[in-house]
Amino acid sequence: MRILKELDDAKLVIVDLEVRLGSEVRSAPTLCAKYKGKIIPLNTAHDGRPILMKEENSIED
Repeated sequence: MRILKELDDAKLVIVDLEVRLGSEVRSAPTLCAKYKGKIIPLNTAHDGRPILMKEENSIED
């Protein structure tokens, strides 16, 4: 594993993220990256599993 470059315009934020699980609505503090005006969750809100930082997973800010 190696670092290709450091992303200067990205920062870590914790958001209160709301998700729907079937008929339930839950919210939880979730670690996210703020990058290019988008919020990208770094772990799932319902069980905390890590997810990749991809723009496809982003939520508009």
